[in-house]
Amino acid sequence: QLQLVESGGGLVQPGGSLRLSCAASGFRLDYYVIGWFRQAPGKEREGVSCISSSDGSTYYADSVKGRFTISSDNAKNTVYLQMNSLKPEDTAVYYCAAKDYGCGGEYDYWGQGTQVTVSS
Repeated sequence: QLQLVESGGGLVQPGGSLRLSCAASGFRLDYYVIGWFRQAPGKEREGVSCISSSDGSTYYADSVKGRFTISSDNAKNTVYLQMNSLKPEDTAVYYCAAKDYGCGGEYDYWGQGTQVTVSS
C-alpha cells in the first residue's frame, strides 16, 4: 500500500523556521517526483515546491523562493521542506504528493496534511 505521511507542522512566530517531513511507505521516493502543496482557508491549493529525487532537480514557487528548501533522503525514503523566515501568509495545511514524472499536472498519491500556523 502506497502511503505518504507528513509531519513537522506547528505554531511558529513570524521569522521562525519549521521543517516538514514527508515519509513514504510502499514505494521508493527516488522513483517519483515529490511535491509540496499548501491550502489556506478560503483559498485554492497552491504548489509550493517539488523535487525529482532521481536527479535532484527542484522547483519553487516565487512566493517561497529563497526561504524554503526541499531535499530528499533516499535512505530514509523521506522528503523534507525546510521553511525559514516564515510569514503569516505561509499559514496553511501543507500536503506532500507523489507522481511519476514532472512537477506539473496531477499527482497520484497524497498525504493527509500537516497544519502550519505562523502567528505572534
